[in-house]
Amino acid sequence: MTEAMHQVLVIEDEPAIRGVLKVLLEAEHYRVIEADSALRAEIESRSHKPDLLLLDLGLPDGDGLAIIRRIRAWSPVPIIVLSARTQEEQKIAALDAGADDYVTKPFSAAELTARLRAALRRNVRGAEQTGMLKLGAIRIDLEKRAASGPAGEIHLTPLEYRVLESLARHLGAIVTQQQLIREVWGPDRLGDTRGLRVCILSLRGKVEADPHKPRHLVTEAGLGYRLRADD
Repeated sequence: MTEAMHQVLVIEDEPAIRGVLKVLLEAEHYRVIEADSALRAEIESRSHKPDLLLLDLGLPDGDGLAIIRRIRAWSPVPIIVLSARTQEEQKIAALDAGADDYVTKPFSAAELTARLRAALRRNVRGAEQTGMLKLGAIRIDLEKRAASGPAGEIHLTPLEYRVLESLARHLGAIVTQQQLIREVWGPDRLGDTRGLRVCILSLRGKVEADPHKPRHLVTEAGLGYRLRADD
């Protein structure tokens, strides 16, 4: 995939800054979509399905953190915050809400475009990993939302697919409970570890040969979960 194919949604209420970003990104062969408010940001993100969001936190009709949380409830799209807020706790709040990176104003054009390329590369690698999963005799197509085994079709709920997608983006690595909850349920549900445990137990009952001795959906005590797929 080349940069010419990528769409970037620029969410910024200052026309001058938006104009600078548009010129900069188009020079790098990105297609640019613009939004000047929180409302337009959500409309454009749902209608255009951009490959990356470049977001200013200070918008006239809402805080950027709320936008990140709402988008994270339904999309893993990379989000880079571009803001004049420089305090560490503000950066942490944005990352905890689900942002992938944080660039402070004034920014270097070279640094910003490098951060965009890095975020897009990470997202492409994640997408490559989340196509087809082979878990023993079970085959799961995450794109088509279809699963099957020796006995035929296996019904997985939308929530179970989202949990598998999140684990598959980090295939073979430990994913913490909080990270899973943030990616699947959203940052407002970080305390709901019981809901996650129930979902994991349900998944094991459907995809593990022996749910009591899981080989693929493994618990890492005190840390989280690890998904192991067959080659």
